[in-house]
Order: sequence, then structure tokens, then C-alpha cells
Amino acid sequence: MINQHGGMSRELILVAGLSPADIALVHREALRVLRTDIDAAHLDAYSDDPWPPAVLRSYERVLCLAREAVAAGTRAQRADPGMGIDIDVRDDAQFELMLDLVPHTINAEGWREGQLVFGTSDSGTSLWMVLTQEQEAELLSRLAAQGIPSTALAVQPPGR
Repeated sequence: MINQHGGMSRELILVAGLSPADIALVHREALRVLRTDIDAAHLDAYSDDPWPPAVLRSYERVLCLAREAVAAGTRAQRADPGMGIDIDVRDDAQFELMLDLVPHTINAEGWREGQLVFGTSDSGTSLWMVLTQEQEAELLSRLAAQGIPSTALAVQPPGR
């Protein structure tokens, strides 16, 4: 596929069969690779499973971000307090929240110029992303360095 900037990109998805720890690594490395391209991101502070103890502080902080947005008037008071919480990925602290919670959330998205480039759902078991050739090579290199084979990702079948 040719992206809006004239370069080649592909849609990749996570393949089943990885351990939960490896799934979390894939999510985090994908976000790190895509970070500079994402201009809008949000996540849901809900999971199908209990939040792992290691991310509870991030979970509490992201709910605090939602409350702060309500107080600032940038989020509706009637909005579900845990749904669609905006994350500024340029802010290191907020990006860390995203890294912690994305592998466990029911939904998170990253957008570039109005186009979805990263999506995860089903408490981390589903991951979809659009990567340029350079980003794909960088992601595969990062994963290989952590012992995760390139077969952890597959090209999204056409029409899905």
C-alpha cells in the first residue's frame, strides 16, 4: 500500500501463540517505533483481566488524566471515566502510561493525520498497525534483539 506521503507501508497484525510477556513486548516496541508518527492517541482504562500489579500505578494515573481533562473542560463530565482517555505521546510520562497499559487494555488507538496507524484490543491479544518499510525493519530488529521471531507478525490479509 502507498501511504499518504508517497511511501510504501504495510498493515501488520499480531499472530497468535506468543506468551503474554512476548505479546506485551511486541505492543511496546510497536508503539516505540510509531511514536514520532502518532499525533493523537487514546486508550480505555478497562481490561478483560485484572490489571497486573506492575501497571496499577499507571492505571491510576491514566484515570487521573481523565479527571483532570474533565476539570479543564476538555472532556465531557458525562463521559465514561475510563473510556477514550487522550494520551499525549510527545509527553514522556504519558507515553510511559501508554506503554504500560496498551498490552492489557480492551482498546487503544494511535492516529496520524486522521488515519489510524495503531490499534489494539481484546486485552492485548489483538494488535494491528501500519508501518513504513523502515519502521517495519526497525520493529523486526527490536523484536529479534529480544528473542521474538519475525513470525510474531503477519501481513494483514486484504479486505479485512
